[in-house]
Amino acid sequence: MTRAEITEKLTAVFRDVFEDPGLVVTDGMTASDVMKWDSISHIDMIYSVEKVFKIRMTTRQVAGLKTVGDLISLVEEKTAAP
Repeated sequence: MTRAEITEKLTAVFRDVFEDPGLVVTDGMTASDVMKWDSISHIDMIYSVEKVFKIRMTTRQVAGLKTVGDLISLVEEKTAAP
């Protein structure tokens, strides 16, 4: 799966979880850039990402994410063909 495809799917997840149909996902985006991104919606977002991409992320991996670009890279890594 390409980075562009991941970003496209991730945008749909973010729009749904954060209830913002116009939300544009960027690599540098952080929680402070999204009005409804709080601790509860963060958990919902991680769960949705795992479900959509059929992956599992460890607590350590999630805690290490600083930007949406980091999340995209992690999804890219987890969905790469072995």
